[in-house]
Amino acid sequence: MDRGFTELSNLLGQALSARGWMLATAESCSGGLLAGAITAIPGSSGWFERGFVTYSNESKMELLGVNPSTIARYGAVSEETVREMADGAIAHSHADVAVAITGIAGPGGGSAEKPVGMVWLAWRQRHGNVIAQVETHCYPGDRETIRHRTVTAALERLVALARST
Repeated sequence: MDRGFTELSNLLGQALSARGWMLATAESCSGGLLAGAITAIPGSSGWFERGFVTYSNESKMELLGVNPSTIARYGAVSEETVREMADGAIAHSHADVAVAITGIAGPGGGSAEKPVGMVWLAWRQRHGNVIAQVETHCYPGDRETIRHRTVTAALERLVALARST
């Protein structure tokens, strides 16, 4: 596994464990890479509750409760969809915090409006100051690079969220 993933996942595990929090992931373009990075850490079952790999639009709707009209109106790669994915990961799990990822990893599938490398991420907390943070990035590079940078961003923000809230 990538050394950066290992370091960030270890930091995430420490921060979540210190709070007694469990994590859920909802991934589309990363295809489970984030959950894989997390579960590569021994003891991650103490802080990783579950992961959803919702690559198709149907799976986003069926497993996470994303509204079909959201996908029809805004597309699978949108702020609206990633917010609903994060909400769904919380609603359909026992996690205290969730992260959702959707995007276009390429090499095809992009457009002028939504180019290859465009990724949306959202983080959601169940209780307390109900946090819903959303970011978009447009990463250059090939499919592997885009997915790697996406997972790194997700882990970095999760660590910051778990340490600060």
